[in-house]
Amino acid sequence: MKQFRNNVIRAGLGALYVTGAHYLLRPIFAGVGAIFMLHHVRPRRDAEFQPNRHLEVTPEFLRAMLSHLRSRGIDIITMDEVHQRLIERNFSRRFACFTLDDGYRDNRDFALPLMREFEAPLTVYVASDFAQGTGRLWWIALEMAIARASSIEAPIGGVATRLDTSTPPAKQAAFDRLHDWLRALPGEQDTDREIGALCARHGVDEAAVCRELCLSFDELKPLAQDPLITIGAHSITHRNLARQSADIASQEMVISRARIEDVVQRPVVHLAYPYGDKIAAGAREFALALAAGYKTAVTTRPGMIFPESAGHLTALPRVSLNGNYQDTRIFPVLTSGAATAMWNGFRRIDAA
Repeated sequence: MKQFRNNVIRAGLGALYVTGAHYLLRPIFAGVGAIFMLHHVRPRRDAEFQPNRHLEVTPEFLRAMLSHLRSRGIDIITMDEVHQRLIERNFSRRFACFTLDDGYRDNRDFALPLMREFEAPLTVYVASDFAQGTGRLWWIALEMAIARASSIEAPIGGVATRLDTSTPPAKQAAFDRLHDWLRALPGEQDTDREIGALCARHGVDEAAVCRELCLSFDELKPLAQDPLITIGAHSITHRNLARQSADIASQEMVISRARIEDVVQRPVVHLAYPYGDKIAAGAREFALALAAGYKTAVTTRPGMIFPESAGHLTALPRVSLNGNYQDTRIFPVLTSGAATAMWNGFRRIDAA
């Protein structure tokens, strides 16, 4: 099903490009700029089974995007300047802002050198447990467990279920089913328990995943001194905040900020909601982020930035640079706002 959706999206992006429809939609839906969302930036991997490939782009793809923006005179700015332009209603020039979620080490090793080439700033949103080396990147642990197994057993819907994982297509189907099941479990402790059991059965050191992939606090401290880098918060644990009590959700925002500020010795005033879609961040979370003192907070809802976004600073949409669609032809489609407009039913703002 997800592969079908990916194919439909890819076809839609191609159709917008080939027909030139994005040129017609640009004056209405391009807005004043875009906040681009990334996770990993690293060289392409050879493995056939890569269910999280949508979360990574190659350095070459990022370089091409940066070159595209520069060639069109689009300003590449910090989240601080996004905030300033919105509250001052300074829309004389279009802008782009680059944000990277989770705090992966490849952000420093591959993304930052490219950004330096273009003198382009970037914001790295850090989950404090990840930086501490105690976080749980369960979607990556799930990929690793399936990659090692010829079959997987899990109590889906309370029924012991065996899934074939003997071939790459079977592994992808199993990942999709298990991923959706794990995200739908009633509590985060349930997800932790089930992914912990899967890792134990299939020899995956879940604790080591975080330490291997994420920047530590020791590494973040010098990184935060770089003039191109803004460090933002991404909660403590990377839990779905909408499924927590208001007190817990608020603590995730406030304590993560305090922990990161204590290490980097810089104000942390920008937030990215974990997962960030409609079932993970809504009106309550937007209000909590505002009460916690964040200048901005970004979602994963697709959309461009419009002047009216100034009234929704803790519910800002982003444009995903998705590893499934690394085709340089789509750059003008993405910056036109045509793709996100179609996704949103041609609504400019979706902050409910």
